[in-house]
Amino acid sequence: MALPPPDDLTSLVLRTDFSDDAAWDALRAAYDHHDDGPHATWVSDPRFAGADIPALIHEDTAADEDDRLTYVFLADARALADGPERFLLALDLYDEPGRTFRVPPAWFPDVSANLSIANLDFADFADCADETGTFRG
Repeated sequence: MALPPPDDLTSLVLRTDFSDDAAWDALRAAYDHHDDGPHATWVSDPRFAGADIPALIHEDTAADEDDRLTYVFLADARALADGPERFLLALDLYDEPGRTFRVPPAWFPDVSANLSIANLDFADFADCADETGTFRG
């Protein structure tokens, strides 16, 4: 179950909840609406259904060093739930494996761009998350 690599200068968005295809489509539309360029590599592969954070960390650390990722965004059950807050879960795989924060569609292009070029570290965003664990700028 190796994590797929994202396209160049984009972030991997991995779908882990497969209970509602319409919710997946709505989530993608919400993020693409706020995106003026390609910032995401969207992966909807059923082999990742139900994958949890420890399993994803294990898969990444088991990969060859050149194939490891430093972070991933998850389209988990909460992100796909009904409602206006379809916030992706950002997961650190490198500095503090397992550390997370949520990111709303409006902030995803900035977060993705800065992480993909290593302009800012995962902690720079996670440290600014609010009391709900969400980065809001």
